[in-house]
Amino acid sequence: MRRTACLSLVVVLLTAVAGCTGQTRPEPSEGSEAPYKRGSGVLRVLAGSELADLDPVLADAETATGVRVQLTQIGTLDGIERVVSGAAAADQDAIWFSSNRYLELHPDAAGKIDVTTKVANSPVVLGLRASVAQRLGWDRTRPTWSEIAEAAGAGRFTYGMTNPAASNSGYSALVSVAAALAGTGRALTTAEINALTPRLRPFFAGQSLTAGSSGWLADAYVKRQTGDAPVDGLINYESVLVSLNHGGQLSEPLVIVHPADGVVTADYPLTLLAGASEQARTNYAAIADYLRRPSTQRRIMDTTFRRPAVPGVEPADVLGPVDGGLVELPFPSRYDAATALVTGFGDALRRPARTIYLLDTSGSMRGARLDGLKTALLGLSGADTSLSGALTRFNGREQVILLPFSTRPAASRRFDVPETNREPALNQIRDQVRRFAAVGDTAVYDALVAGLDLARQLDAAEPGRITSVVLLTDGERTVGKSFADFRAYHAKLPAPTKAVPVFTLLFGEGNVGEMTEISALTGGRTFDARTGPLAAVFKEIRGYQ
Repeated sequence: MRRTACLSLVVVLLTAVAGCTGQTRPEPSEGSEAPYKRGSGVLRVLAGSELADLDPVLADAETATGVRVQLTQIGTLDGIERVVSGAAAADQDAIWFSSNRYLELHPDAAGKIDVTTKVANSPVVLGLRASVAQRLGWDRTRPTWSEIAEAAGAGRFTYGMTNPAASNSGYSALVSVAAALAGTGRALTTAEINALTPRLRPFFAGQSLTAGSSGWLADAYVKRQTGDAPVDGLINYESVLVSLNHGGQLSEPLVIVHPADGVVTADYPLTLLAGASEQARTNYAAIADYLRRPSTQRRIMDTTFRRPAVPGVEPADVLGPVDGGLVELPFPSRYDAATALVTGFGDALRRPARTIYLLDTSGSMRGARLDGLKTALLGLSGADTSLSGALTRFNGREQVILLPFSTRPAASRRFDVPETNREPALNQIRDQVRRFAAVGDTAVYDALVAGLDLARQLDAAEPGRITSVVLLTDGERTVGKSFADFRAYHAKLPAPTKAVPVFTLLFGEGNVGEMTEISALTGGRTFDARTGPLAAVFKEIRGYQ
């Protein structure tokens, strides 16, 4: 009797509190689901940018649980570094990336992460324009990765893929094709990866578009389809490809190709960081419970085309394949093998990059700004030994061109980094960077014209590279050509040069509007370096080159 009386008192008090606040606790959307777990306050989550499409779901989660999920976007590599260094735990409660596989292999990750809840699934597959898929016969039969690699190497189709050093979808594709070509059915070793290089290289010959994120890659594909340099397909998350087909922006739908010999699947694990507070644990449990409910899983699938992570929720019909199942290919089981795959891609497998840096060395760059620029370039030349530094350095076979400018463009310096024994070339880059001095005015558009003229000449003399331009300036144009002059010049460029993306950096007192217009006009992207280290932005841009 006493226990019953106490429970009755609790019920009365809770009812009274609810009445005082005027809040109505929402009921689960499906009658069979248990009441929502409750927390309070904020769950701070370090997350990949691709999860922004879950904002509406998280808004409803706050209403149901009382917990506001605060996502702080970060690149995968930078996120891993923050976790293994312990920095993430200082201001975050959890992490949420498309996959934890690479993080879990890191030797310093032990003891840094706690409980994990898988929220959704999406395999990395190939999407091809319908006419190209029909020509290859892949709208009727599912090819293997070996057949895809052979066709790409023979020039029978082109594709875009994210950089494996910057994005999980690119890395998953790299693991998929390597594991399938090895054909062992087990995790790859470093020795096997090295032996696969001659067989892997033809596959990447067909890549004509790269990016640092799966979302930007999809946007770039859409822009290219109506331009002068369209791409035949994309390797990306199934969810992204299906979203493109339902987005109303494609001139030709994509046929989603699920390779017959297997895929690597992202599982979006919401992961509590070790040492999180009791309140953070309560909030995490409430959000994890909400996200795994069948009703939420259906909503995630219906709005983002990610597959459900719980049994009993059937995948939608738009998620293939229509025949047969999906085989999960083995992921490397050792950190050295996983890293060797990324560095091997950059140094020996991918289409080599040609990167042209247009660098403002006018008088306003004097002091800390020029020092920051030098630090960023020296880091890419090997001085940065962090994980992200090691995976974003200048690669073997890469052509690096430094073109400083002030009152007028200076003479460019070209450095060809060899596939092996890279140190002498990197030393030359470092020596050149240390000589930079700040003086003169700012001829931004004279430098842009000089850089694209150089790209045109070099691409004509040595085609086959992925060429890009990086423009750094801390101020507005003060002399030389105007933006209108540059726009007129760009309109007359031949198609291959017009497709060269210019990545602009917002820095100092640079003209935000013009920097944004330059990147939009050229198919590039604008990066904001006004509030953080310049070196971090230079590393982020590497994913797009």
